[in-house]
Amino acid sequence: MNTLPLPDPDALAHSQRLQQLLASEIADSGGWLSFARFMELLLYAPGLGYYAAGARKFGTAGDFVTAPEMTGLFGQALARQVLPAMAASAPSVLEVGAGSGRLAADLLQALEGLQALPESYSILELSADLRQRQRVTLERTVPHLIERVVWLDRLPELFAGVVVANELLDAMPVDIVAWRADGIYARGVALAADGCFTWSERPASGALLAAATEIGEQCQLPPGFESEIGLASRAWTAEWGHRLQCGLLLLIDYGFPRHEFYHQQRGRGTLMCHYRHHAHTDPFYLPGLQDVTAHVDFTAIAAAADTAGLEVLGYASQGRFLLNCGILDCLAEIPTDSTDYLRAAGAVNKLLLPHEMGELFKVIALGRGLGEPLCGFAGSDQRRRL
Repeated sequence: MNTLPLPDPDALAHSQRLQQLLASEIADSGGWLSFARFMELLLYAPGLGYYAAGARKFGTAGDFVTAPEMTGLFGQALARQVLPAMAASAPSVLEVGAGSGRLAADLLQALEGLQALPESYSILELSADLRQRQRVTLERTVPHLIERVVWLDRLPELFAGVVVANELLDAMPVDIVAWRADGIYARGVALAADGCFTWSERPASGALLAAATEIGEQCQLPPGFESEIGLASRAWTAEWGHRLQCGLLLLIDYGFPRHEFYHQQRGRGTLMCHYRHHAHTDPFYLPGLQDVTAHVDFTAIAAAADTAGLEVLGYASQGRFLLNCGILDCLAEIPTDSTDYLRAAGAVNKLLLPHEMGELFKVIALGRGLGEPLCGFAGSDQRRRL
């Protein structure tokens, strides 16, 4: 970790306060904390967690760059799938985890250009800091549309329309499991003699054991294999089975179908940390100052949706989905002799190319009551791989 940038004194003090909270939580839990709970506090502890505090996260000045931050063409292309889905359900959009507000602004602008503005654009965001940033972005970019935007504290009891979530599932807490010769173990966090965080294992039980047993048998995992299981993302997906009356969920994230997620070559899992555009695998480093994520098991997401009564309407790579939604047509509308075109073309390449984001990122569509096929998956639907 010596190569990573050092935080300033205020940021370091912030991290130390979160470390103290985590240590207290471990002590109160009998000296062992599940990794899912540890990750939840790392990211969402009120006022201290990575997403709950005020550090800049998105863009070149933050820790990572998301697709909407790269180019507005991402939102323009997405709008071409949102439009017919709204027409078939209700003129409402709900974005969950809206980041800086860039995608909301781009979607609203694009839908206005298509003469298909939603009557309401809801944003579910728990971070007060991010809510303020989203408002600033929207007021700067689409001030005449700000009255259509409403911020929510929780999922609506019932919803009809289109739900959009870009890079949400990867930020949900995961359990870490080890398949050992003598059984299946949950990898949690304890305190070492020097007070530092350390890994500690206990036999898995309950829902985690059931999920790990199923995965181990399906994928024929050898002893020593370690990986993540996202019970929280499964539960979140299933919850929409109770709440979505009619409409579409578009979930965009990096991940794999199960047989690729739990592949022999991925025997230490997918957990990744992001700190000032450096990626590493130590979740104990500078708590509260770095993002901690895991890839998405899209087979588990599809199964959770199906069990909850939702239809799995499509699954494709981000690259194919954006091509189907006409991102190159959107690019072609920019004068080719302008610097704007060069910047946009570079960003589009990153979004589409297989060795960049085009293949690692996937789009899964879940829904209820939509009769029309989805344009984003035409000719490239990969649901058979789930």
